Amino acid sequence: MRSPRKPKILVVDDDPGHLVSIRTIIRSWGYGVETAADGTTALEIVTTTPVDLILMDVRMAEISGIEALKEIKIYNPAIPVIIMTAYSSVNSAVEAIKAGAYEYLIKPLDFEVLKLAFERAIEHAGLKAENRALKAHLRPDYDIANIVGRSRSMKRLLEMMAMIAPSEATVLITGDSGTGKELIARSLHFNSPRKAQPLVVVNCAAITDTLLESELFGHEKGAFTGADKRREGRFMQAHKGTIFLDEIGETSATMQAKLLRVIQEKEIQRVGGDRMLTVDVRIIAATNRDLAKAVAKGKFREDLFYRLNVMPLTVPPLHSRRDDIPLLAQHFLNKFAQKNRKPIKGYVPLAMDMLVNYAWPGNVRELENAVERAVILATGDHITEAQLPLNILAQYEDASRRPSGTPQILDGTHSLEEIEKEAILATLSASNGNKAEAARRLGVTRKTLHNKLKSYAVDA
Repeated sequence: MRSPRKPKILVVDDDPGHLVSIRTIIRSWGYGVETAADGTTALEIVTTTPVDLILMDVRMAEISGIEALKEIKIYNPAIPVIIMTAYSSVNSAVEAIKAGAYEYLIKPLDFEVLKLAFERAIEHAGLKAENRALKAHLRPDYDIANIVGRSRSMKRLLEMMAMIAPSEATVLITGDSGTGKELIARSLHFNSPRKAQPLVVVNCAAITDTLLESELFGHEKGAFTGADKRREGRFMQAHKGTIFLDEIGETSATMQAKLLRVIQEKEIQRVGGDRMLTVDVRIIAATNRDLAKAVAKGKFREDLFYRLNVMPLTVPPLHSRRDDIPLLAQHFLNKFAQKNRKPIKGYVPLAMDMLVNYAWPGNVRELENAVERAVILATGDHITEAQLPLNILAQYEDASRRPSGTPQILDGTHSLEEIEKEAILATLSASNGNKAEAARRLGVTRKTLHNKLKSYAVDA
């Protein structure tokens, strides 16, 4: 059985004598130690070597301890930093705490106080990491078992996800816009061993190619106009975690070549920098384009395609899994009814029929938007067709799209009550007068159906 790893502490001080003295004492306490004589070196160490805590002087050459602290917190806000100084000042202490310092100590250091500060900071960081892991584990929206879908195509997708999530394999998610590719990516991350680490999402189509390189890989100070300080890119932010490259098919040939190197070598290079930095990330990419066709047309690199397509997942369009529409519609209704504090229970039968038979060119995203709109407009305890978007009503009125056997009820001469009555009576007739079966098909209680029939003066 392996012994647990010793916590590693980075000590940053431009006083060589003080640096050696502190290093010796910290080692005697059983900690691992890294040292740096200035803030710039400290930043380099943080981006290349895992450290559990930083003890840093506030006054140093090149960049101050406060400036280095801010840069470190941008790169990894989870690392606790203890600032030390020989000049006691309320203002500098406040500045350090505002910048994210865990504690502020005055030189000459009281080593008993310092040791206690180390123990508290490391314990605090450990508890925060456990809390992140617990929250990730308890996020029901991203639990694969809680993803809404019972159609055959969704069952296959969920089975594949359950097998892929625990692995380190690169994943390529394909599917039309609005099908839920980002939900799939998030679920893969939060059901993986990396779930306690960052998930960084990048929409490649929303950023120009010039800015995308800096966004992904970071840049050095002065690398281009406006680069007034060094910036860590998204890959470094995702170190030990997952990066989700959405709309990967929209990247240029130049960017594709650079991404290929990252996947192959596990290294990145900041814009304007000359050092290769090692990164440990799992890559999940997504696109609504057919990348195989793009490769055939010379619009996407073949080698990058095969590197990304290790584990392909295809999210089916909503129109091909109509069995899932009632489930999704109810899921979104519950979500938005709670959000808007409305006691809405469900849909009248005709409204649900319209949802099930609509083409949904915008897929799940369009359904979600339609339900949110309906919830906001609803005045009763059920969504009716009156609250649905006009394009859904218009398509249902089109006889060429109406399911066979559906009554001709949307001719503009019927009231909503008449439309509901006709739908209920048609369902009752199709159930051979069986009220329990009709209620089941309509998604209402038998008592509700009985009351409706009573108001229609109908004897089943």
